[in-house]
Amino acid sequence: MSRSLGIYVSSDQHLDKLIELCRAAKRKNIEIRLFFTHIGTQLCTDPQMTDLQELADVAVCNVGFEANELQRSDSPLDEKAYGSQTFHAEMIYDCDRYISW
Repeated sequence: MSRSLGIYVSSDQHLDKLIELCRAAKRKNIEIRLFFTHIGTQLCTDPQMTDLQELADVAVCNVGFEANELQRSDSPLDEKAYGSQTFHAEMIYDCDRYISW
């Protein structure tokens, strides 16, 4: 990936700010990869996740999602978004920049 940003989301706070950050990065032609884990998976049931899917490659830790007793039917994410920490490891390796949210 060239000009890419990986964002590790482990907080259930400030989804609106995360969307703003992704929009700003997209305006700069920066590819964005998001990985939701721990209580950050709670954000995945918010309808605004549809906005993030248009801006970024979104993945969710399935174990964290289930541990928070969330239902996939309550999330606008595609089935392919649910996976393992492997996506996170690849994101760290592949992205030019990486932040933790």
